[in-house]
Amino acid sequence: MFWHYYNYIAAVMIASQLFFLFQTYRHYRYAVKKSINKHHGYRPRTLLTIPCKGIDNAFEENISSFFNLDYDNFHLCFVVADITDPAYKKLNELKDKLAGRSRALDVCIVAAGRAVGCSQKIHNLLYSCTNASKDVEVFAFADSDASVGSDWLSHLVYPLRKSRHGASTGYRWFVPARNNLASLALSAINGKIAQLLGPTIFNQAWGGSMAIRAETFRRIKLDQIWQRAISDDLSLSYAVKKAHKKIIYAPGCLVASYEKTTWRELFEFARRQFLITRVTIPGTWWFGLCSSIYSLAGFWAGMAIAILAALSSRDMLAFYATVPVIFLVGQICRSILRQKMIARLLPENAHKMKPAMVADILGNCIWSWVLFGCIVSSAVGRTITWRGIRYKLISPTETIIIQEEE
Repeated sequence: MFWHYYNYIAAVMIASQLFFLFQTYRHYRYAVKKSINKHHGYRPRTLLTIPCKGIDNAFEENISSFFNLDYDNFHLCFVVADITDPAYKKLNELKDKLAGRSRALDVCIVAAGRAVGCSQKIHNLLYSCTNASKDVEVFAFADSDASVGSDWLSHLVYPLRKSRHGASTGYRWFVPARNNLASLALSAINGKIAQLLGPTIFNQAWGGSMAIRAETFRRIKLDQIWQRAISDDLSLSYAVKKAHKKIIYAPGCLVASYEKTTWRELFEFARRQFLITRVTIPGTWWFGLCSSIYSLAGFWAGMAIAILAALSSRDMLAFYATVPVIFLVGQICRSILRQKMIARLLPENAHKMKPAMVADILGNCIWSWVLFGCIVSSAVGRTITWRGIRYKLISPTETIIIQEEE
C-alpha cells in the first residue's frame, strides 16, 4: 500500500522540483534584464533617509556611496537617536568632505531622540518623514551598512511611476569581510532568500532599499502603523498588501553588505529576522518553514526510501532514486544560478565572492540544515534584542520596549 501511494508522491515531488528550477531561472533572467536598464525619465522629488547607529563595517565606504548618487532631485537625510552616537560625529566629517560633490539638493544630519512605542530605527524614519518638505513625492529608505551604486536611487524610484505599485524594494547580498565559516554561511543562507525575489506577488520589502510614494504612505496610514511597530519593512509590506497594491522588486537595487560574523551572531541575527516575520507576516514564516522541511525531506527521506526500495528489490528503483537526485541537482543548480546572478549584478565584488560562491555550491545541504535550525529557533518567544535595545513583539502593529540601551 505504501509503495502505491508513494509512486504518486514521488511524481509530484519530481514535478515540483522541475517547476521550482524553472521559476529560479525565470527570476535569474528577470534580475539580469532589469538590472541593466537605465531610468532617466522619472525623477520625482525624493527624500532619502538613512538611519544610523554606531559605526558599521565599511561605514565610510557605505555612507560615501549615498553622496555619489546619480540623481539630481533628492534630499539626503541621516538620522541618529542623539548626538552622542559615534555615527553623528563621523557623519558630519563625511558631510564636510563629500557634500560639495553630491547632487543632493541638501544634506542634513539630525537627532530624532529616543523611541517610545516603536523600534529606534522606525522612530528615526518617522522623524525624517514627518519633517519632510511638502514638495517631496517619494520617501526612500536605506541602511547604513549597505554600499549602493550610483544608479541605485533611480532604479528604486522608477517602479513607482505606476499607481498600482504600492512600494519598490531591493535587497542585500552579504559579501564576507572575512572568509570564516559563519560568514560564508550567512552569505549562502541570505542568497537563498534573495533568490526568491522576482516578478511575483510574494515579494516583501527590505528596509535597506525600499521606497514608497508619499501619497501612498499617508493613505495607508503607515505613519500610524509605524508608531507601534518593530519592523519598518515588514510592517510596510503588511500595509501595502492590505491596500491591495504590489511590491515591485528592483534588481538594480540589490546592494552589497560587507559583514563578518560568528556562529552566535549569525543565529541571533537569523532568529531575530524570522521571529519578526512570524509576528508581523505569519503566512510568510509558515511558507519558509514548510519550504525548508520540504527541501530537507525531499532529499534525506527520498534517499532513505530509495535505499529501502533497493533492499526490498522493488521494480521501480530507478524512479525512486530520481527523487533525492533531482532534489540535490536542483539545489546545486539554484546555487549556481544565484551566484551567476550576483556576479552580474555586483561585478565589482565578484572576486571577493569566490570563497562564498564555492561554499554556497558545495555546502548546499549543510546550509539547508542551518536555515531550518534558524527558522525553528524563532518558533517560540516574542522578545528580541536589536542594537542594544530589548523589545517585545505583541502584534504586527504593536511593540513594547522592555529595556532601553544603557
